[in-house]
Amino acid sequence: MLLAKRTRRWRAAAAVGAGALPCLAFPAPGLWWAAYVVLVPWMLLLRSAPSGRRAALEGWLGGAGFIVAVHHWLLPSLHVFLVPLAVLLGLLWIPWALLVRELLGGVPGPRRAAAGLVLVPAGWLLSELARSWQGLGGPWGLLGASQWQVPPALRLASVGGVWLVSLLVVAVNCAVVLLVAVPGVRAPAVASVAGCAVLTGVVWLWLPRPEVSGGLRVAVVQPGLVGGADGAERRFDVEERLTRGLAGTHPDLVVWGESGVGADLAARPDLSRRLAALSAELGAPLLVNVDARRSDRPGIYKSSVLVGPAGPTGDRYDKMRLVPFGEYVPARSVLGWATSVGRAAGEDRMRGAAPVVMSLPGGVRLGPLVCFESAFPDMSRHLVREGAGVLVAQSATSTFQDSWAPAQHASLAALRAAETGRPVVHATLTGVSTVYGPSGGRAGPALPTSASTAAVYEVPLARGTTPFVRFGNWPAGAALAALGLYCARGGVRAVRPVRPAPEPSAPPARTARG
Repeated sequence: MLLAKRTRRWRAAAAVGAGALPCLAFPAPGLWWAAYVVLVPWMLLLRSAPSGRRAALEGWLGGAGFIVAVHHWLLPSLHVFLVPLAVLLGLLWIPWALLVRELLGGVPGPRRAAAGLVLVPAGWLLSELARSWQGLGGPWGLLGASQWQVPPALRLASVGGVWLVSLLVVAVNCAVVLLVAVPGVRAPAVASVAGCAVLTGVVWLWLPRPEVSGGLRVAVVQPGLVGGADGAERRFDVEERLTRGLAGTHPDLVVWGESGVGADLAARPDLSRRLAALSAELGAPLLVNVDARRSDRPGIYKSSVLVGPAGPTGDRYDKMRLVPFGEYVPARSVLGWATSVGRAAGEDRMRGAAPVVMSLPGGVRLGPLVCFESAFPDMSRHLVREGAGVLVAQSATSTFQDSWAPAQHASLAALRAAETGRPVVHATLTGVSTVYGPSGGRAGPALPTSASTAAVYEVPLARGTTPFVRFGNWPAGAALAALGLYCARGGVRAVRPVRPAPEPSAPPARTARG
């Protein structure tokens, strides 16, 4: 009895630790290659679970460990609230854990192993899809996102988004589990790895690359850390000075980071005039981000505003998807106490109504995203379908300056660029600011979190439409269809009446002759 209890405790702790391991594949550790084996310890534990109930528990615990590990930098803001949040989100891994035990547990035959190589990755994708809903935190820490600097993986993202990359990464992990634990089914495992390699190779060799058509000189202004009670005013002064230093570089667009302007421009015409003067000096529009209470409607908005030599052009985008707890508190009447234990928003920000595509002088159209929104593949896809030739993400991660968050956030822009075949400018207040070309590769050196500077990037523009922009998240549809067929088959088998085994026929009677 005591031994069994110790075994259960050991397995529970192992599940939490194994679930946390995938965090090593993301920035800042950046061990991208580990993603292809990092689920193996967790899956080996799940396949050996003595019951489905135990597998569900260990899937839940591992999911909670994953959430805490990948989002540990939220602790300064959420404090202990991160733990119940992780416990809640950990429930999303229970179906995946049950699939691992059912299809990869014991000694599966070739058919069950082959089914596991398809359905277990589909089950993982199901958990990613569920937590990608903005109300549950959004698509941060998707396993496929760990491959943001791997060119073949970025090519796959142009076909099926980050979702297709996640499917293939989990499929390789499944194959490794079978190779390690079930030598008798090596053929399906090797075939799975070979299939992933062939698919990647075909996409790499045969899929047309984005057709570069011209370029845009984009200046990114990163003021660095500016604190204090009058921080917003002093930050504006630093941004103004850095922008004025761009004189002679002839940019086509200047981008400031999120919350670069701390007052509504209609209520502060002096700030509007200063921005217009900068635009006139440089001969280029400025895309700034205003974080303030609006004068024409109630509430605080975070808005991307385009400013030209005559002042604001009228192009304005209000952020639509807000950061849970950081910019609003879900069910504030119930969870409002979170403001007393962390840095949760004291007042909810207001949401914008619709995406906006802005026009620049010369005809280039840009699609603005604000901070957290660069994590959502559907938003960048929508902007490109509406005609955006360049995507601009304005961000601020100064609250998490010395954590993994700035590097993780910057890496997401590479995936959005590869998915859409459009360059992405990721401009922040305090770093990491960077620019990616239409294939997802860097278009120049990144600005680190220690920098207070302005930099000009030659941004290649591209034409054409990627399969992901054309067809959307089709891997999710395929995964859900496969899981639906599996569940339907199980349901049919459960309700089908069991036929009694036929009785053995009596031996033929032997007769005497003659």
